[in-house]
Amino acid sequence: MKTEVKQRIAFALMMGIITTGIISFTLISINIGFSEKFLGIWLRSWGTAYVVVIPAILFLGPKVQGVVSRLIKS
Repeated sequence: MKTEVKQRIAFALMMGIITTGIISFTLISINIGFSEKFLGIWLRSWGTAYVVVIPAILFLGPKVQGVVSRLIKS
């Protein structure tokens, strides 16, 4: 496997953990508050978000980067 592909996968996995963790924590704390069920709900939501976002980062990320590159060049 090429180094570039490995880097892209590693970046997606790490960025997915960070962003989904922060966003899910914030939204759950706003919507339900810190109850006794918070941790379970947050971890389930975080896991679901992570499974959704990794393919999005891997497949949509390069397309978005291309759009951004074209916009900045024009």
